[in-house]
Amino acid sequence: MANRAGSADLPLHGGRVPKWLSERMARLGAVICQAIAHEYGRDELLSRLANPFWFQSFGAVMGMDWHSSGITTSVIGALKGGLRPLERELGLHVCGGRGRHSRKTPDELVAIGHRVGFDGAALARASRLVAKVDSAAVQDGFELYLHGFIVADDGKWVVVQQGMKGDAKTARRYHWQSAGLASFVETPHAAIEGASQGTIVNLTDARAARSRNAQAVLLGAMGPDAIVREVAQIEGIVEPAPVESDEPMLPHLIMPEHHDIRPKDVMLRRLHGSLAAAADRAPADFTELLLVPGVGARTVRALAQVAEVVHGAPHRFADPGRFAMAHGGKDGHPFPVPLKVYDETIRVLKSAVGKARLGADEELAAIRRLDVQARAMEGAGGPGFHEFIAEERRRSPEYGGRTVMDDAPNAYARAKMRV
Repeated sequence: MANRAGSADLPLHGGRVPKWLSERMARLGAVICQAIAHEYGRDELLSRLANPFWFQSFGAVMGMDWHSSGITTSVIGALKGGLRPLERELGLHVCGGRGRHSRKTPDELVAIGHRVGFDGAALARASRLVAKVDSAAVQDGFELYLHGFIVADDGKWVVVQQGMKGDAKTARRYHWQSAGLASFVETPHAAIEGASQGTIVNLTDARAARSRNAQAVLLGAMGPDAIVREVAQIEGIVEPAPVESDEPMLPHLIMPEHHDIRPKDVMLRRLHGSLAAAADRAPADFTELLLVPGVGARTVRALAQVAEVVHGAPHRFADPGRFAMAHGGKDGHPFPVPLKVYDETIRVLKSAVGKARLGADEELAAIRRLDVQARAMEGAGGPGFHEFIAEERRRSPEYGGRTVMDDAPNAYARAKMRV
């Protein structure tokens, strides 16, 4: 029924996603999903969403803060809004969200099931079980507050949910993907892996079958009040050390607390490959696509990183911070979001995907070649990390750079006038 696909530990990050960014995230997220579905199929898109490293990179390339827990909320929200008009084309539906929206997931699934033909009631049950497994059967100290359920017309699905541990100021994101397993309550996870935080309760382990059965018997024989009294009597007993496990490790992403992106957070040779590919391929492939003087070359650099999000192999997303180099971050790290570049990226991708749907793949193929070229040119060298960031910040006004701290309503217009 379900298979845990991976997890991510993230620093809790307050704040908000401004409307000028959330609307762009919805448009860019939707067109990236269209490109992946066109090139590789809907099942591959679901697999990407189930990968914690790709998911974090996806949020970073859309201008969200590269390391924060807010990527989860904002990406699920962007996909829910951006993919809604494309439901018939992609056969993909995004349900749930944060807080009260998560509690609406079962009803949304039932309604979509009536509309498209899958068993919405069964998927509603799956939604509840996935949430229960990560909140009750596996007790690791994180309280769930977000549950996103992405389901295809054929009933295949991905769940992305997130919990927080307020005292530690951290969040943990859990990724699930539908597969052929028979049980939610016995070994539904491929593994449970993460930074050690002491002994946890894992009632889904195969070795816990006797415990699960005994709990059901006890509840029926004793009732909840008597069980509570028994627990009170044994409180304080030191539990034995956990048994070593030979379970395989799942993809598990641990993001640092620091807001700025540092050289150690980025594989510089891959960033240099993207920059070199953009400089080398732009004259050959993008002359007719990029018509805005002074912005075109910078947009191709952003497209080179978007191309990797569309085409890159899973192992290439070990450094999600690198993808923030495409469109910056709303808090100004690594640099303000360049709105002109962002809008041009969306324009080029929408044009390419739109023409590809009509059978003209030339523009989408040109973007694919950027990714191929970037991998081929990773040894080409390029600017130092700090020099690259400094140049982006220096040219930020030219690109319509904006951050969430800039609350002036006409900031983009003033930036446009300065160019």
